[in-house]
Amino acid sequence: MIPPLRWLPMPVLSLLLLLVWLLLQQSVALGQWLLGGVLAVVIPVLCRPFWERQPRIKHPLKLLHYVGRVLKDIVVANLEVSKLILDPRGRMRPAFVEYPLTLTENFPITILASTITMTPGTVSAHLRLDNRTLLIHALDVADIEGLIAEIHQRYERPLMEIFES
Repeated sequence: MIPPLRWLPMPVLSLLLLLVWLLLQQSVALGQWLLGGVLAVVIPVLCRPFWERQPRIKHPLKLLHYVGRVLKDIVVANLEVSKLILDPRGRMRPAFVEYPLTLTENFPITILASTITMTPGTVSAHLRLDNRTLLIHALDVADIEGLIAEIHQRYERPLMEIFES
């Protein structure tokens, strides 16, 4: 990770802003580089007070493993949801589940909620204001406690290990 400077608080964002500016202008003239560079420095400096501190990634390899697990779970869940939808008997057991959060930081909670929503058959519906409970709607739930344990084991615990939580 590139360390931030006072005048360049988010170097990666600044680089992306410069690249997007040049792509939008469809020009690599010196004037576009200068104007894009000024915007790439000024915009993050002006927006800095609105940013939350992002937690550090303690274990990048575990993050890669987590992404692989989520991608695999998305494929498997797609097949399971397809099977449920195509079943002529229609044996779905939808339910709202209140999931008690162990995570405390906003960014890992957002990743958990996004992971749940990306996995077909489940949707993160609401995060309580105290950040202690996530309301999840699941398409087919046989055991609510089993679903809570599975989410904790497969997603939340690895996120706690990956980030400083």
